[in-house]
Amino acid sequence: MAAVPPLTRRKLYRTIRDYVGIAVGSAFLAFGIGVFLVDAKVVPGGVSGLSIAVHYLLGGRVPVGILMWLFNLPLFLWGIRELGKRFGLRTFVGFTLTSFWLDIFRGEFFLFKTPAIPKSAAVTDLVQRDFFFMILCGAVLVGIGLGIIFKFKASTGGSDIVAAIFSKKGAMKPGQVIMIVDFFVISLAAAIFVTQRIPVERPVAVLTLFAFFLLFLSSYIIDVILDGFNYARAAIIISDHNDAISEAVRDELSRGATAIKGRGIYRDIDREILLTVVTRKEISYLKELVNDVDPKAFVIIHDVHEVLGEGFRRRV
Repeated sequence: MAAVPPLTRRKLYRTIRDYVGIAVGSAFLAFGIGVFLVDAKVVPGGVSGLSIAVHYLLGGRVPVGILMWLFNLPLFLWGIRELGKRFGLRTFVGFTLTSFWLDIFRGEFFLFKTPAIPKSAAVTDLVQRDFFFMILCGAVLVGIGLGIIFKFKASTGGSDIVAAIFSKKGAMKPGQVIMIVDFFVISLAAAIFVTQRIPVERPVAVLTLFAFFLLFLSSYIIDVILDGFNYARAAIIISDHNDAISEAVRDELSRGATAIKGRGIYRDIDREILLTVVTRKEISYLKELVNDVDPKAFVIIHDVHEVLGEGFRRRV
């Protein structure tokens, strides 16, 4: 049997590692939502929050995980059509595993029954005695889960896909789209709880404030998991294959790169140095792209505190 080339083995190892990471991240995310947030009626933004609201609107007859998967599927197909392979297998695996874990943890998986962790004595005691700490636990777990999923170049679908599509069309920036979607979902959930007279243990206004607190805290945790407090990274790339690397950055990340004239002191030759700026979610993918083109490339990555221009913040 022929030996597997080293590059192929590295790709296989990275692929296995990434999908294991996505599975772990989706489990953290589902645990935070399913165990600490659903029964508390505190909705996160995006599709997960919409699924919780519809779950109660339907009288709890349809599990939250199934609703999440059903809502994500058309968005996923829309993303494939508009964005191509960028929202491919990893996104599908991300939101499918999250839905699966969520119903498993809640004891509502349709194929077989599992213990309902939210009904355990520990969680029930939290609901009754320390509601704030319970929401805090949910927010931290949601942030950890999403951070791990982003770290391994995946997504949970939902508002991420909507944001990417609107960004591509030049209509709005991704952060603006996600903020609007989250605000709409939380407001919709509040309206459902009020108009449908769904029993709640606390005033709906209080639950809404907790939902916004959840969004801010989980976003901060995501930043920590991704190993940085800044939203962008700058990369300086020195390689003998600049053309191939710049094409990969343009085609795979939809980012630009600037070639700067320089001179290598060690070999005393004139060469071009590539400079590109990407978001924190894209840095892992950028390193992998460069390594695939030229494993010997010299790459310097550093934090960027502010970026003004196309694809980042507007100039004011």
